[in-house]
Amino acid sequence: MAQTLIIDGLKKRILPINLRQSGNSDARMLISTRVRKSPWWHLSKAAGCWAYTTYNHVYHPRAYVRPEDGGLMAEYKTLTEHVSMWDVAVERQIQVKGPDAADFVDYLITRNVHTRVPTMQARYVILCNQYGGIINDPVLLRVADDEFWFSISDSDLLLWAQGVNSTGRFNVDIHEIDVSPVQIQGPKSVPLMEKLFGSHIRDIPYYGLIHDTLNGHPVTVSRTGFSAEVGFEIYLHDAMLHADDVWPHILVQGEEFNLGVIAPSHVRRLEAGILSYGQDMDIENNPFEVRLGWQVDFDKGDYIGKDALARIKAEGVEQRLVGLRVGGEPIVWYNEDFYLVKDRDSSADVGYVTSAFWSPSLESNIALAVMPSTHWRQGTQVNVQLPKDGIVDAEVVRVPFFDPTKDIPKKKLTGAAA
Repeated sequence: MAQTLIIDGLKKRILPINLRQSGNSDARMLISTRVRKSPWWHLSKAAGCWAYTTYNHVYHPRAYVRPEDGGLMAEYKTLTEHVSMWDVAVERQIQVKGPDAADFVDYLITRNVHTRVPTMQARYVILCNQYGGIINDPVLLRVADDEFWFSISDSDLLLWAQGVNSTGRFNVDIHEIDVSPVQIQGPKSVPLMEKLFGSHIRDIPYYGLIHDTLNGHPVTVSRTGFSAEVGFEIYLHDAMLHADDVWPHILVQGEEFNLGVIAPSHVRRLEAGILSYGQDMDIENNPFEVRLGWQVDFDKGDYIGKDALARIKAEGVEQRLVGLRVGGEPIVWYNEDFYLVKDRDSSADVGYVTSAFWSPSLESNIALAVMPSTHWRQGTQVNVQLPKDGIVDAEVVRVPFFDPTKDIPKKKLTGAAA
């Protein structure tokens, strides 16, 4: 059924978001050569993946456990109680290398590379365009003094970076490289990684990096992840050649820790308030609308979008991404629409949900929603229109929903095996 595509109180977009509540579909995704298969594709398929999406022009696993066997909530249990492995080759690695690499990257991002990203460290960063819109929110890895990898979210950062330097102003080479990560996430990730690499794995600080080998092949390991659990990412070099030597090796070594292959847990990332590009934000959102104002450094030198971001901050924003606790039956599958949020008194549409799931930790549905300034305050009562339950009660709450200071992923790893 068609719905209003423009909501009073929210800013007018150049390209509107489709707010029609069209529901789910039994349509089948076409598997073809025009969308890339990751080096892990056949291995994730053999592990039981039955649902995919596309992300960065790559097929992306989204479910392994069938609904009748517990579905995504069973995958959440594997992540939070044991250890999990994810195919995340969709985090395509964009390499910037050369004498001007640090200066060029500093020009692209809103944080200060020279003070915030030392060699063999990673950082979560954002890139903005000249209007202050968010181009991408990757993890930036500084793997050498003169070499950076952008581990990207779902937009074409390679084309943007090559376009910015098309005149050759900076002495750098910019390419996508054959490096593909798997994520090892969960409370038993530390003993598994120690078995794979040795005790020095415990010395990696949060967002730290090391270069190592796994089953005879070069890898880069970072203490990062999309789960807000203790976790690591293993970036396999020459991944197209060596995937078959690495994935099965990890599975065998992980048997004693109850290692499970699962999809990236959007349940857990939502609890942690981690944003998903293309879902919770896109190129028409600025950092101040989506809780990323802390990423914007006005004290550093010139960078793309700096003037626009200063103007936006001075003028203020009309809408923000807020947290909701939502009633109704547990939401245990990806939301097929941007569910409409309604004013409790007037029933007028005032916003829309971008991500929603049942939270086992909080024992309620939680959501992120785009809301106008009239509905930002914590404790504000609203309604949400869900596809099965209809109109349900909701309340604006704090984000992150769980472990707001990241005590879980930041904890020290030294000492006895976990």
